[in-house]
Amino acid sequence: MANRRASITDLAKALGLSPSTISRALSNHDDVSEATKVRVRQLADELHYQPNQLAAALRRGRSNTLGVLVPHITGHFFPQVVHGIATEAAKQGFNVMICQSNEDTRQEQKNIDLLMNSQVEGILVSLANSTHDFSHFEAVRQQNIPLVFFDREVEDFQGSNVSSVLFDDYHGAYQAVTHLIEQGCVRIAHFRGPLHLNIHKNRLQGYRDALTDHHLPIDEALIVLCEMTPKGGGQAMRQLLKLSRRPDAVFSANDLAAVGAMQVAKAHRLRVPTDIAFIGFSNELFTTFTEPMLSSVDQRCDQMGKTAVQLLQKMLKGGPNRVGPPKPIVLKPKLLVRESSQRK
Repeated sequence: MANRRASITDLAKALGLSPSTISRALSNHDDVSEATKVRVRQLADELHYQPNQLAAALRRGRSNTLGVLVPHITGHFFPQVVHGIATEAAKQGFNVMICQSNEDTRQEQKNIDLLMNSQVEGILVSLANSTHDFSHFEAVRQQNIPLVFFDREVEDFQGSNVSSVLFDDYHGAYQAVTHLIEQGCVRIAHFRGPLHLNIHKNRLQGYRDALTDHHLPIDEALIVLCEMTPKGGGQAMRQLLKLSRRPDAVFSANDLAAVGAMQVAKAHRLRVPTDIAFIGFSNELFTTFTEPMLSSVDQRCDQMGKTAVQLLQKMLKGGPNRVGPPKPIVLKPKLLVRESSQRK
């Protein structure tokens, strides 16, 4: 027993009582004598007995637990979203079970199985960037468990128990590129991620449309697929510097790649933003500590987490006979202009 948590059955065997008597004694029922209650409580203290709250909740017909699945809990964005989720969930009386996929589809599938087997009342998920097979989400839909995608979603995946909280990536990108154009930049590069993810597809489209609307050509050589890491951004920057005409600005789909690129540019004695300007995406905490400080698009991550829980709660109140899912919620972007892009 020293290696596992004591159970009601353990207490019953030790005291020669039935498990139901132990349960009633711990619940202070009137039909159990005070002497028996004292014996039960003393042994429970000695064995460090803790009630299984999940099992008790399930007996009442609900777990009071929400499942959360994120690609990773590093950096600033996802930890802040999770903070918003946990804060709002606690306010509404829910516990939170958090899993991370590490951007791996197989781990994501295992986590979905774990959350469903744990009888969570709803699942909030942001896709791994390697996920192309969505059958594990089909299982969630079939069991009518409320499912809310946030930031990254499965497009055209619909159901009465499916909704999403997204960020207006398109307009965030459009604002960023428009700002660079207003600063006098004419050869603006873009670091993009995999286009099966809605966030990267929409940011690329915002980049393209901003150039077109301002009568600037789209040069495919300036659009670089790279890992959204400092290393990936650095490699992409070296690739761009080999062009006969280098870019005079970079709009990166995230801040990490932008910082890596900015370091390479400075190593090549390019002045930021005079020779080349930079804007990232997400407003990571480190953006105000770079030299110069990195301009970025704020994704309102804490609000995204809170909104996702509120949306899921609305779905839970609708019950299994809900007519349809709540409409997806789209959060508006805010461009934070800092030294890395401000020429005027």
